[in-house]
Amino acid sequence: MTYEPVIGLEVHLQLKTKTKVFCGCSTDFGAPPNTQTCPVCLGFPGSLPVLNRQALRLSAKVAIALNCRITKKVRFDRKNYFYPDLPKAYQISQFNQPLSQHGYLPVPAGGKEKRVKIRRVHLEEDTGKLFHQEDFSLIDFNRSGTPLLEIVTEPDIGSPEEAYSYLTALKSILEYIDVSDCNMEEGSLRCDANISIRRAGSKELGVKVEVKNMNSFKAVKIALEYERKRHMALIEDGQDVVQETRLYDSVKNITKSMRSKEETHDYRYFPEPDLSPFDFEASFLEGIKTEIPELPGPKKERFVADYDLSEYDSACLVSDKNMADYFEKAVSLYKKPKEIANWLMGDISAYIKEGDLTIKGLGLKVEHLTGMLKIIDRGVISGKIAKTLLVEMIQTGKDPDLLVRQKGLEQISDEGELVKRIEEVLAENAKIVNDFKSGKENAIMALVGKVMAKTKGKAHPKKLNEILRKKLAT
Repeated sequence: MTYEPVIGLEVHLQLKTKTKVFCGCSTDFGAPPNTQTCPVCLGFPGSLPVLNRQALRLSAKVAIALNCRITKKVRFDRKNYFYPDLPKAYQISQFNQPLSQHGYLPVPAGGKEKRVKIRRVHLEEDTGKLFHQEDFSLIDFNRSGTPLLEIVTEPDIGSPEEAYSYLTALKSILEYIDVSDCNMEEGSLRCDANISIRRAGSKELGVKVEVKNMNSFKAVKIALEYERKRHMALIEDGQDVVQETRLYDSVKNITKSMRSKEETHDYRYFPEPDLSPFDFEASFLEGIKTEIPELPGPKKERFVADYDLSEYDSACLVSDKNMADYFEKAVSLYKKPKEIANWLMGDISAYIKEGDLTIKGLGLKVEHLTGMLKIIDRGVISGKIAKTLLVEMIQTGKDPDLLVRQKGLEQISDEGELVKRIEEVLAENAKIVNDFKSGKENAIMALVGKVMAKTKGKAHPKKLNEILRKKLAT
């Protein structure tokens, strides 16, 4: 029997504000434990929340970028539950009247584009953070009250791979509109996943399980694949899938049962009495719309049209806003988009990945990259030597022309020098010469390689081939 997974994702995003959502405490990451707190975020009796206008502005910006409908009247609610990292024993969140609903995000799926439906985007406060020791737990309330945006999809995702694509596309948009640093290691971007399986073609949903504690998109994909197989095995064995919350174990790449899954009624929502409902002014929302830059989708289409790049190349470049900006600046200095794209997606991306860097953290000036490409065009260095030069530029920050002179990387174009090296190779490799003259055309590549070895890769390729063929013809 064939089964298909049904997946919904809940992304929790810390917003990039200087202060918390309902008080004036700092949101800076890395401060000593419990030093960024006050009576409001610690839930002291008599303290009153005041909504952070910038948090509201950034929330609306996300909702608009995700094609959501903004609610006419915004209201906050109390979500009641007890947990050690929740000092008030309730969380100020949104329930019946969230900030926005009914959006969508286009994502690549099976070679096509699919619109993943977004159920709601709402604003709430983050909890504190627990640090579990062997015999006790510690609590840091610095995070408590940080503005947290929850982005919830419909059960609209059909595979772990599709979930990965959605998260990648979502993170890209969030970085473009500059509402969060999206740092998963610091907890700025977190994801919970709900998954069930059903018979292929059926409309009836199966029993869902929620998976928590995933700190990377890769972990989400692995955990969902594990759950898909676990559900199938249970059903095939005649057992029931239990609705529960599970934790992802990143060491063993499995999930473990944590607790039974809570339902909405378990939280006993009711309106937050200390925050009045309010309407958005039209001018407030219109102002936010003007702040939204060109997003990855339209930018990708423009790259295809303006720079004659493939859909794949364009998609890769625009997935990272800083990379896309770097590319466009490079094109303004060097009018060969495809060559720039090849270097960015090839050697430069490999260096970034190996060093766990970003294009900004790489420190490679746009002027240095385009300068190197112009040096190649002038025939001063070969593409092979340029790979070495690129690393030198990254590591030293020096100008490519200066490095070429300092390192003696210029190609050998002098005909006399090339003739000398070629004659040495021909004298030392009579068999290969005879193979070529007897019709084995590919034998010339072996001779080219040996000349290159003698010149340490500096022989001008075109001139080398021309001179070599003349010598072999005599």
